[in-house]
Amino acid sequence: MTMFTEAQARAIVEKAVKLSKADECTATLTGSVSGNIRFALNNVSTSGIVEDADLAVQVAFGNRVGTATINEFDDAALERVVRRAEDLARLAPENPEFMPAIGKQDYKASATFSESTAAITPEYRAKVAADSIAPCKADKLTAAGFLEDGQSFVCFANSKGNFGYQRATNFNYTCTVRTDDGRGSGWVGRNLKDADAFKVDSDIRTAMRKATESAEAKALEPGKYTVILEPAAAAGLISFMMNFFDARQADEGRSFLSKKGGGNKLGEQVYDPRVIITSDPWDERAPVLPWDGEGLPREKMAIIDKGKVSTLRYSRYWAKKQGKREVATPGNLLMAGGDKSTAELVKGTAKGILVTRTWYIRLVDPQTVLLTGLTRDGTFYIENGVIKHPVKNFRFNESPVIMLNNIEELGKPVRVAGDESSFVMMTPPMKLRDFTFTSLSDAV
Repeated sequence: MTMFTEAQARAIVEKAVKLSKADECTATLTGSVSGNIRFALNNVSTSGIVEDADLAVQVAFGNRVGTATINEFDDAALERVVRRAEDLARLAPENPEFMPAIGKQDYKASATFSESTAAITPEYRAKVAADSIAPCKADKLTAAGFLEDGQSFVCFANSKGNFGYQRATNFNYTCTVRTDDGRGSGWVGRNLKDADAFKVDSDIRTAMRKATESAEAKALEPGKYTVILEPAAAAGLISFMMNFFDARQADEGRSFLSKKGGGNKLGEQVYDPRVIITSDPWDERAPVLPWDGEGLPREKMAIIDKGKVSTLRYSRYWAKKQGKREVATPGNLLMAGGDKSTAELVKGTAKGILVTRTWYIRLVDPQTVLLTGLTRDGTFYIENGVIKHPVKNFRFNESPVIMLNNIEELGKPVRVAGDESSFVMMTPPMKLRDFTFTSLSDAV
């Protein structure tokens, strides 16, 4: 068994804590059941179910810390893992940034568990694969995709009396569709809380249409263009940028949010006033755990408010050093937008480029968050509000900071997963001016 009830999990972690002879002890028990199915070349290639559970015990003698893990939970195993952690702590060098175990907290539960997602069966996964493959075969297209779903729990306790337990589920589907000659490619992805909201029939049709319509791609000169980034394309860039919203990075001069002469840009206007990004663990569209990796309680907060930087993360160590309030790492990013769909943004565009997806994103300059990457799986030229023809993919060099100062219009946010982070995101399609494409790519 890898999924434990709160009572079962609590008994294990509290027993481990009581066994410790160290100055302090934290025990964290996690477990999961994850199912998946992968298909390629219009055939299922792999499928399976993975079950796992382990206990991590962290202890400290003064500023010396040791951690050990185990996947057995009887009394003898718990004794072994605690003693191993203590042995390692005695051997460890002192940690100058050590922070003692967090005190007792009051965590407000969030709705991270979905019964419909937890109830997914192998038959369900097989049907998703079949319903993805069959229409592609019928239209002489080739599908390759992956569905991963699962349920998990996390439970922790420490010698300061802090305790937390919560269950969660996850659902991620992606599918790439190619024309048989390999010249056209389309893509669709879904990150959902509830499996009941998944509509594979309509999603696969979107990928098929983009694959067919992107086959006769024409080359455009690189340069600055008005672009419409679909939510998945925008999320990869924005999530990368949001990893820099850390006060320590900014204060130490390692971030685009660093100020010349020291300090950070908290409270300053950095973006277009239409940029509003919040975090809320209890948002019904994208709920996340109500604590971060340090055990700090998450809260509903504005991160960017009308273009101004409202909140930076302060770890426990950096908050103490700077005399500031601790601020937890957010688990979700909720970006405000308008009411229009991607298609409606296209209709209002005289000339521009529609980007389905960005990928292979890499950091060029942390001081400006200059990123480089490629478009893929359907890039199209827009003229007078209609898609005129597909275009060859581009390499881009663009900073999300500059990008979010060049907004023409924002559409209706949808749930996506940031490619370069663990954030769950609500991201709108974006119409942007002067997006920088630096070269062409032969990839489809």
